[in-house]
Amino acid sequence: MATEILVPRLGWTMEEGIFGEWLKPDGATIAVGDLLFTIETDKATQEVESLEAGILRIAPNGPNAGAVVKVGTLLGYLLAVGEAAPFATPAPVPAAASVPAQRTTPGAPPSGAPPSLAARADAAAISPRARRVASELHVDWSSLTGSGRTGRIIERDIRAAASQRPVLAEIRATPVARRLAEEVGIDLADITPAKAGTRIQREDVEAAIAARTPAPAAAPAASAPFAVSAPPASAAVTTPTSRIRRLIAQRMADSAHTTAAVTLTTEADATALVALREQLKATFGPRNLPVPSYNDLLIKICATALESHPHLNATWNETEIVVHGAVHIGLAVDTAEGLLVPVVRDTHLKSVRQIAAESQSLIERVLSRHLGPDDLQGGTFTITNLGMYNIDAFTPIINLPQCAILGVGRIVAKPAVVNDAVVARKMVALSLTFDHRVVDGAPAARFLNAVREFVEEPTLWLVG
Repeated sequence: MATEILVPRLGWTMEEGIFGEWLKPDGATIAVGDLLFTIETDKATQEVESLEAGILRIAPNGPNAGAVVKVGTLLGYLLAVGEAAPFATPAPVPAAASVPAQRTTPGAPPSGAPPSLAARADAAAISPRARRVASELHVDWSSLTGSGRTGRIIERDIRAAASQRPVLAEIRATPVARRLAEEVGIDLADITPAKAGTRIQREDVEAAIAARTPAPAAAPAASAPFAVSAPPASAAVTTPTSRIRRLIAQRMADSAHTTAAVTLTTEADATALVALREQLKATFGPRNLPVPSYNDLLIKICATALESHPHLNATWNETEIVVHGAVHIGLAVDTAEGLLVPVVRDTHLKSVRQIAAESQSLIERVLSRHLGPDDLQGGTFTITNLGMYNIDAFTPIINLPQCAILGVGRIVAKPAVVNDAVVARKMVALSLTFDHRVVDGAPAARFLNAVREFVEEPTLWLVG
């Protein structure tokens, strides 16, 4: 009996997605666990694996790449050997004398198959890892010959092809910068990083976009001494809202309209924290270990503080307040598509080194759009850091259904009074927005003060 291949629900809130591509050709033999196709949700592009074995038959009226598909949409079937596809209709059999002998090729699609199915059958097979590496290195694999079993294209084939383009391979750029450059059609080879010796950043690409935008035409000279010519109006630029941007807008509006949000702000002396990170860089760097970022240190600080102030580690619904026993901290990450918040789980149980390794992996998957649905769900507290943009204090918006979010500003040298003397210290602004329906001002203030103390005295949470 034919097994239907349907668009799966990849998250509790998923109702539709964007179909990517088939990873197996029509007529391929599928084993349990083989990757069948890709689909883009609001959060990431995911590869969907088969739960059954059989012969793949792709529906001839199935969606094309880029089509919006509802959950439950029929994409194709898995059939037993010799079983006919439900969409197949038997063709009339001509007289024996009029049927010319035909030579068949094993594995080739039948001669009467629709052109789209034949094209799929001829498409090269490629492993998921090789596909990701090809995307990172910008290698067109469609014409490559695979060296894997059954001729499958594998990672070494992609890297071998990339090595034949040494000039392109040497271009170092962040994933966000590469994606933005591709979207606007800018060659990364024409961009010079603002800081020598670093990767091309998004800001470098944006500067290149601004540089190539033609300046508005000068206003024509007045025809009379008192004539005034209005400057020509600039054409408006309309950008369609993406699915992620619509989702962000909906969640931000829901947060603003449903929470009783209050923001508390304090300033912490981060001199000891800066010294700690410099020591970690000097120790971990030469050993090729992930160097904890300030965000990683803040995740550990907040996790420790939340253990002593659990009412900030809570979520609200209309009938109850849930105070969570485990601490799962989300970290806001800026991407070309919009703000995403991957979650580092069980941070109260992990060391700084473990948090650094996990957050680095999560951020890489965020920027390459290869997150799983669980990577963005289940957070109990969120941190958002705008310090890299020279922002001091700001009012972050609560990430529902959580009850609190910590905003972190830049670390900057300021004069401070220490032992009755004015000295230069590294200061940082901390802004806590919390839902007053869930927690009162005094407990929230005590939590923020604990975070401040942990920033100023790292030994309080490093030794515990």
